Amino acid sequence: MNNRTVAVCTAAAVAAAALTGCGSSDDSAGSGPVELTYWSWAPGMDRVVKLWNEEHPDIRVTVKKQAGGDDLVTKTITAAKAGEAPDLVQAEYQALPTLVANEVLADISGEVKGAEEEFAPGLWQQVTLGTDAAYAVPQDSGPMMFFYRQDLFTEYGLSVPATWEEFAETARAVRKKAPDRSLTTFSSNDAGLFAGLAQQAGARWWTTEGEKWKVAIGDPATRRVADFWGGLVEEGAIDNQPMYTPAWNKALNTGKQIAWVSAVWAPGTLATAAPDTRGKWAMAPLPQWEKGANATGSWGGSTTAVTNDSGHKEAAAEFAVWLNTDPGALAALVRESGVYPAAEAARHSDALAQAPEFFPNQPDFYARAAKIARGTVPAAWGPNVNVAYSAFKDAFGKAARNRSGFDAALRTVHTTTVADMKKRGFEVSE
Repeated sequence: MNNRTVAVCTAAAVAAAALTGCGSSDDSAGSGPVELTYWSWAPGMDRVVKLWNEEHPDIRVTVKKQAGGDDLVTKTITAAKAGEAPDLVQAEYQALPTLVANEVLADISGEVKGAEEEFAPGLWQQVTLGTDAAYAVPQDSGPMMFFYRQDLFTEYGLSVPATWEEFAETARAVRKKAPDRSLTTFSSNDAGLFAGLAQQAGARWWTTEGEKWKVAIGDPATRRVADFWGGLVEEGAIDNQPMYTPAWNKALNTGKQIAWVSAVWAPGTLATAAPDTRGKWAMAPLPQWEKGANATGSWGGSTTAVTNDSGHKEAAAEFAVWLNTDPGALAALVRESGVYPAAEAARHSDALAQAPEFFPNQPDFYARAAKIARGTVPAAWGPNVNVAYSAFKDAFGKAARNRSGFDAALRTVHTTTVADMKKRGFEVSE
């Protein structure tokens, strides 16, 4: 491809939809109900969609469960090249530029008029990529927070850190009071965590500058985060093991790891990874770089997008809006899928009136989460996030294992990302 700017990517996606004859022009074809396929990884999504099918007999949606993350992005792009992408796909915010650049997603701005008012401006901006188009409807968000074992913090006389400086002091205190335990671990197997921390510090990894992309993965804000975590790993103040492994699960369940920097969706993960610790965790705002601030990053969060291969763009967009704005659908998403809805109305509805089952000791969990979410710093994503994340996993994984600091790893991620963009025909500002 020879895509030069976000605007060019936008035009290409719209043109692709027109050339293939996809979209609402085919919505009225046929005598039976419209049949839509939705690729999603969210648990319980089939039960949420069942509500739609019961209320909309003329438009039937079938959920096809998929793996999430880069696997789904790759699978969707591959299917689109063969003209076989699903009508709808659950796509994380950072994946949207990649999918648009590969001409996978349809511009549904005409079909979702008015939906913008249901979401915070920062979230809606992420589905428009800064253009007049709309490539998806926000589904959920992932404001980051600090989760800690309340009982063990009390046992060791620890205070919840309000700043990252206090966080480092707490990590060292844990090692001193209980050498066999650690405050947390640095993990490289999910780049979204580091990206969210950099976002909180003020990093904007991809921006446009005239007709060129500007890549700033090695900017001062990101270096600050890399130096902070690399220093803790290097001195042994925290663990260096990856997340989502049996060993990590055991560390959480037994109290070998007593805190986790995560996002609003953490209760679901903790319930699976550390089932014996129900009621022992608490949530607090993410530590701040400046005392008294209220800034947080995002880790995760997804959208519902319509593809160019869909022959029923109008019907698919109607479903996407319903799924992410209808009160009944939002309540079902919380109940069945455990997501934190992106729609502003859901933040103050009965859907989030009760705390997650794993946090019975913190009944105001979602009220606190809403307050934290208001400080979410805007994100900036580019057309090859998947390449940057893959480079992060390799370079930072090696550095974490060797406890060698993260300077060289960060440079590798930056240079790899820039080289890939140039190879694919994007103009990049040096």
